[in-house]
Amino acid sequence: MSRLDLFIDRMLSQRACLGAAARMIGRLEGPVFELGLGNGRTYHHLREILPGRDIWVFERAVAAHPDSMPPADRLILGDVRTTLPAALARFRGAVALVHADLGGHDAAKNDAFARLLSPLVEPLLSPGGVMVSSDRMYFADLPEEPLPDGAVPGRCFLYRRRGG
Repeated sequence: MSRLDLFIDRMLSQRACLGAAARMIGRLEGPVFELGLGNGRTYHHLREILPGRDIWVFERAVAAHPDSMPPADRLILGDVRTTLPAALARFRGAVALVHADLGGHDAAKNDAFARLLSPLVEPLLSPGGVMVSSDRMYFADLPEEPLPDGAVPGRCFLYRRRGG
């Protein structure tokens, strides 16, 4: 499969999973966390499908399109290995949705990062809260959900905390 085909599968899967997640958290209160802003496409999409929802963005260094910038008071700069633990004091058990598309092109490095990130994300999610990730995660109490129509297996992953 070409790199272009892999990219298209990832984007289609991401859109399908984010749409499913938005429906899953429809009546659930709480903010959304976007881990990694990149050029801002996904953040822009989240604003469209979750109007009125507080979206907090965690990013090392901002390089987004100007139309895809979060407000300064919703942008948390720094390495997520530091900023997510700091966010626990305020957001533990209160986040409705976490989206992470942080991986690169090295599968082993992506997996190691997912293992590091999983225990930082899990305590943030509220009962019924959802995690959408480009990489398989390793959670103690967030079961993997079936993928929605339009998502390609292995290109996006969906997890949900029980309850809610």
